Amino acid sequence: MTRDPFELVIFDCDGVLVDSERICVRIDAQVFAALGCHFTEEEIIATFIGSSGEVFDAAVEARLGRPLEPGWYRAYEHLYQEAFDAELTAVDGIAEVLEALPLPFCLASNGGHDGIRRNLTTTGLHDYFKGRIFSAADVALGKPAPDLFLHAARTLGVDPARCAVVEDSPYGVEAARAAGMRAFGYAGGLTAPHRLTGPGTVVFDDMRDLPGLLAGRAVS
Repeated sequence: MTRDPFELVIFDCDGVLVDSERICVRIDAQVFAALGCHFTEEEIIATFIGSSGEVFDAAVEARLGRPLEPGWYRAYEHLYQEAFDAELTAVDGIAEVLEALPLPFCLASNGGHDGIRRNLTTTGLHDYFKGRIFSAADVALGKPAPDLFLHAARTLGVDPARCAVVEDSPYGVEAARAAGMRAFGYAGGLTAPHRLTGPGTVVFDDMRDLPGLLAGRAVS
């Protein structure tokens, strides 16, 4: 009998479970304009998708040439939430994958717990992850540091080497590699496939292919 290659699948949230990145890029551009700095759409995708709050703030402050006020983002949170309430959907195929996946799985996101819970509830995915949701707020450093993935594995009692991470951003893939986990880079969203490639990483663009890839089967 062949042993399953993994004991735990760790899913990112934005861009992997919920199709939020396109919405975020649009609202990010509005927020940056209000702050008085400008990023092109390509820069927003490359710099902010999958980033931690620390990375986000540092990039904006560098472009502005001044520090941001503490809590500056609260004035703009409603823009994201209104857009999510009106437009947010689950990533195509993800519900089928979660229903069929024979392995234990959890969620580990750079987002905060409140936002994760709202987005999962809006898209009908929350019950799949109840009790197995991990946020960067739980650790010292978010992605691209490995802390969050290692925290999830440790909490669930799984060796990092037996974990698979499903990510859609270079930050997340980098964190998975740093944690000693196998990365599966989902390129069905905004991030170009070449930005996800690298050692220990499988890149794919159809979420329905994931179960076969996790089982080590080639997908045509």
